[in-house]
Amino acid sequence: MTYKTVLTEVRGKVGIVRLNRPEARNAFNQLLLREMFEALEAFDRDDEIHALVLTGDDKAFAAGADIKEMAEASPFEMIQSRRVEVFDRMRLIRKPVIAAVSGWALGGGCEVALSCDLIVASETAKFGQPEITIGVIPGAGGTQRLARLLGKHLAMEMVLNNRTLTSTEAQQFGMVNRVVPVEKCLDEAVTLAGEIAERAPLAVSMGKDAVNAAFETSLTEGLAAERRNFHVLFATQDQKEGMQAFAEKRKPAWKGK
Repeated sequence: MTYKTVLTEVRGKVGIVRLNRPEARNAFNQLLLREMFEALEAFDRDDEIHALVLTGDDKAFAAGADIKEMAEASPFEMIQSRRVEVFDRMRLIRKPVIAAVSGWALGGGCEVALSCDLIVASETAKFGQPEITIGVIPGAGGTQRLARLLGKHLAMEMVLNNRTLTSTEAQQFGMVNRVVPVEKCLDEAVTLAGEIAERAPLAVSMGKDAVNAAFETSLTEGLAAERRNFHVLFATQDQKEGMQAFAEKRKPAWKGK
C-alpha cells in the first residue's frame, strides 16, 4: 500500500513502520494514526513477517497529538471520533512490536511506545506526558501503563507535573530494554526483532499474550492464561519439532503450525 504519512520497509522477517510527518515532529493527526495502524496490521497479517518495528526519526518518535485538531472539540465530538480509542488497536496485534525511539516521545507518542512490547531507546530519547500543561490528562493509556511500569509516585509526577524521563532514567526504571547511540537505534531494534522472528511464531504470539495478561488480570487469572497457552502449544507441530530438535541437538525448522 501507498501511505502519505508513514514509510514501510521489510528486512528479512521484520516489518518496519516509520512515522513520517517530520514537519510536525510526527505528531499524531487522524491520518497518521490511521495509516500507522493500517501499516502495522498489514504486516501482522503477512505470514512472511514475524516481528514488527515502529520508529520515527532522529528528532522525534512522536511529539504527541496534533493539538490543532482537538482544540475546539466537544466531549461528544471526541467520543464520536474515537480519537483515543483507536490506540486500542495496538493491543490486538499478535506479533511482537518493538519501538525504536529517538528524540521526543511525548503524550500520544509516549503512550504508543508504552503500548509496544519492547522499547529500544537512543541516548537522545525523552519520554513524557505533558497533557497537564494544556489542561487535560493522558487519554490513550498513559496513566495506566506508567503506573504499572513505574509505580504510583513517579507516574503521578509525570502526569501531574510534566516530569520527563531520559532514556537512561527510563532504562533504570525498567521502561526500556536498552539504550544505544542514536545512529544505531533502528538497527538495534531490527536486530532484536530479527532474533525474535527466528523463534517459534505461535509460541511467540502465545508468550506475548500471556505476559500481557499479567498487566490486565489478577494473578490467578494470569496464571490460568499462561497455563492455557502453554497447554495449547502442545497441539502444534512446532512444539514437536522444537523438542525433537533439542533432543537431536540441531536447529529447529519452525513452520508456524
